[in-house]
Amino acid sequence: MILLVVGADRVDAGKTTFSAGLLERTGAVGYKPRAGNDFWFDHDDCRRALADGRLYGKDAARLSAADGRDRPPERLNPVHRLWQPSPGGGSGLLGRNDREFVVDRIGRDPGDALFVRNATVEIPDSVADALPLSDAVPVETVAEFNDLAEREYVPAFDRLATEIEDADVAVVESYSDIALPLSSLDPAQVAAVAAVEPGRVRVYDGDRYCRACEIASSSPRDGAIEKRVPDVLDYLEPLARVRLPPLGKADRDDPARIARAYADAYDSLLDAAGRV
Repeated sequence: MILLVVGADRVDAGKTTFSAGLLERTGAVGYKPRAGNDFWFDHDDCRRALADGRLYGKDAARLSAADGRDRPPERLNPVHRLWQPSPGGGSGLLGRNDREFVVDRIGRDPGDALFVRNATVEIPDSVADALPLSDAVPVETVAEFNDLAEREYVPAFDRLATEIEDADVAVVESYSDIALPLSSLDPAQVAAVAAVEPGRVRVYDGDRYCRACEIASSSPRDGAIEKRVPDVLDYLEPLARVRLPPLGKADRDDPARIARAYADAYDSLLDAAGRV
């Protein structure tokens, strides 16, 4: 059974905090199929990972800690993207007008990852020094990236989807405001969906949500066609709307405290999934 957590707000929706408390409440296995961070705006997080010659973000690290299985963040997150601001604007390699893709990590083994580098930008020295980019696959065009996605990214996502579907209960957190983080997931196994935004969560039936994803309009992102949460929710009425109280840092850092504070929201989500 899959409990999907998505963001109804593009920035800081609260998905990871909600997911961490849900892992505590259910004892589920956590996953963050895709993630990314910014070399400038998330510099401390980048430095922490790069110091070990690795590339991962704080969201995957928080989920790894919350589910208590001693898995490295990469095990939850087979693809991580490092961005940096794009001086002077411009659309960049993958269609962004404010930032540019620098490096991707593909793989769930910290010691055996494939790196993909954007050959059209300057790689920061600390990134080039920390990661084995001499062996990285360079890409210069969206066409090259899409070809590489078929060869490397899609199989990595398919393997992860199989593992998620085999879990008794899995909490899967999406990224940004993307409606489905893994297109290869079996919709029949998505039991319920939590659409999180600051101050509230809306709960949806998993099957209805996945069907709405099929008919919602698409927008080009990251070299692929993806559906945004607000476009999907236009087709649905939530089963429940539950207020989420604001939490201080000490509470956000403690999954048990989150689970208590968001208990009503988790009750509604599990009720929708048929697990009261």
